[in-house]
Amino acid sequence: MNTTEAPALDHLDPANRADIEELSARIYAYQRGREDEDRFKHYRLTRGVYGQRQMGVHMFRTKIPFGHVTPKQLVALADISEKYTNGRLHITTRQNVQMHYVKLNDSPAIWRELVEAGMTAREACGNTVRNLTASPLAGVDPEELFDVSPYVYASFDYFLRNPICQEMGRKIKPAFSSSDRDSAFTYFHDFGFIPRLRDGQKGFKVVIGGGLGAVSMVAHTAFEFLPADQIIPFMEASIRVFDRYGEREKRMKARMKFLIKDLGFDRFMELVHEEWPAIAHKEYAIDESLVPQLGEVPQDTFPPVEPVQPAVYAEWLKTNVLAQKQEGYHAVAVRVPLGNLEAEQARLLADVIRRYASDDIRLSVQQGLVLRYVPPTALPHLFNGLYALDLGLPGYDTTADITACPGTDTCALGVTNSTGLAQVLEQLVRDEFPEMVTEDDIRIKISGCMNACGQHMAANIGFHGSSIRVGDRIAPAMQVVVGGGIAPDGRGFIAQKVIKVPTRRIPEVVRVLFNDYRDNAHEGEYYNDYAERQGKRYFYGLLKSLGDTADIADEEFYDWGQDEDYKQEIGVGECAGVSLDVIGAILNDSSNKLVAADRSLQGDAPADAGYHAYSAMITAAKALLLSEDVKCNTHIGILNDFPEHFGDRFPEIDDFKGYVLRIKHTEPDPEFVSGYIADARAFVTKAITTRERQLDKQVVSEYYKA
Repeated sequence: MNTTEAPALDHLDPANRADIEELSARIYAYQRGREDEDRFKHYRLTRGVYGQRQMGVHMFRTKIPFGHVTPKQLVALADISEKYTNGRLHITTRQNVQMHYVKLNDSPAIWRELVEAGMTAREACGNTVRNLTASPLAGVDPEELFDVSPYVYASFDYFLRNPICQEMGRKIKPAFSSSDRDSAFTYFHDFGFIPRLRDGQKGFKVVIGGGLGAVSMVAHTAFEFLPADQIIPFMEASIRVFDRYGEREKRMKARMKFLIKDLGFDRFMELVHEEWPAIAHKEYAIDESLVPQLGEVPQDTFPPVEPVQPAVYAEWLKTNVLAQKQEGYHAVAVRVPLGNLEAEQARLLADVIRRYASDDIRLSVQQGLVLRYVPPTALPHLFNGLYALDLGLPGYDTTADITACPGTDTCALGVTNSTGLAQVLEQLVRDEFPEMVTEDDIRIKISGCMNACGQHMAANIGFHGSSIRVGDRIAPAMQVVVGGGIAPDGRGFIAQKVIKVPTRRIPEVVRVLFNDYRDNAHEGEYYNDYAERQGKRYFYGLLKSLGDTADIADEEFYDWGQDEDYKQEIGVGECAGVSLDVIGAILNDSSNKLVAADRSLQGDAPADAGYHAYSAMITAAKALLLSEDVKCNTHIGILNDFPEHFGDRFPEIDDFKGYVLRIKHTEPDPEFVSGYIADARAFVTKAITTRERQLDKQVVSEYYKA
């Protein structure tokens, strides 16, 4: 698409139309040198456009709350991928769809076609509230107390374009589980919600501050029971605290989990409650009719048919089919190897789903799909249809169903080839341990780097990409971890790092670990309990010889899928924003935030308007501090440091911190917010004037740090 040719957008709603028009305009400005590259990069990330390992192309990510798509949307995604990308859809571990090899100029057209299909890419990447995930069985889970789907959608809708989460220090990831089994892995999320009933009232157990990555942490329990109408206010207050106190300079320390660790959980919760007066909605009732529409649910009247592969069908029934809580219907899981669907395959799959299931499809964190409302007589028909598309594999969410991120296929941060290894290990399980195709005692997950997109720290046996120097050569390697994931009783485990091993030896690692568990575990002992009982040193001793590179062979310097020596080519990741050193541009942002404040106030959203005004003052103060080389790694740091360096130039403000933080202690009614915006405008205006007086001092610092 040529960005000078504006597509017809009049039929779209104003918010989406504005997003697409802004994206087109900023691409145009960037390509003509009118916008700084790093500044533009930060912007496009929040619009789902992410840099790819290959030069000149991008990954485009959708934002699909709780992974819900319809057959019609699946076809739309397939059409988009064929039209603008390499013709492949990739299902992620966050119930999203990614498309690769996207040209930047095509991204507005992709966004327009997504909107026309009822989807968005807004805040799919960047320092925002990312996709909200949920158990793929939510709504049909026989163990659930109630359907969490409307609560997930309401939360998604509330925070989309919300000013409190547009420029945070890092991303926020929420998850909702349908039951105590915690199939959404709430324990390693920034926010996690598990349904509860108390005296007939709906609510949630709430956990906060979990995370994977290089330093993994289990979430803290904030509430054993929080009424359902309080979950969105609690999230908003917590995000306000995270935005104000969270680290922004040291990227690896900028997640919610580190803020809670640094402040202490009790102090964090005190700060959350201090934010309550500034929140527009002290209660936020959620409309439970926001559940996905089922379309035409098939009747149980399909004629008898023989499965094309009876033995495979028998396994498939055991591992991929579950009776729903709605009597007479089944949920059916579809294994999608590596999460990759070709465009034509996706279109044909949509047709199969229309015939044998409801319109309510859920993408899963296992990189597959879950179909719903399949009647018993439709099961062999559905299996035959899936099998013809190479999607009839049994073993969903078992040992044979290995999760892997794209790794070095497309990701700039990828260190090793996670997808090639996953294929090798799946074949190993089928060939050498066929009994494990139908067992789920051990789940394997692989990430191409330590950042855990493949969720390796939540695996019973996990691997993340690394390397080993042997003399003057570098061999691709995997860090082996054991003991992570969800126990059958809902306990959450973070894996322990054991040893680094050349990646070509990982199949032997798996053989050793499988055989050890078979030979030495107690009867019925869950793998993670076994791993805890044996301890990290035991597993190190078990695998030590495989980590010894004294006798490394030439072929072990090749990564999976390569026929030449491994080259460590790690790019710059874009997960957490970027840098900019233009003070004038920062002050211009302050002015833009004031415009947004006025717009929100006129649109009857005074709480949003107040937060825009707060951000305008923080941003202007940051610009002046950066102009004198003062570090700005948190909002609270800016509030504390500004009087020391600029108090004499702003004598009209006795207490700058209190002046700005009035927003915390005052109801966001239009009268207060109007005055607050006026004060913010006066401050920003004077900040701009102050900067103009600073001659032409060159300052090199970082913009998106605070």
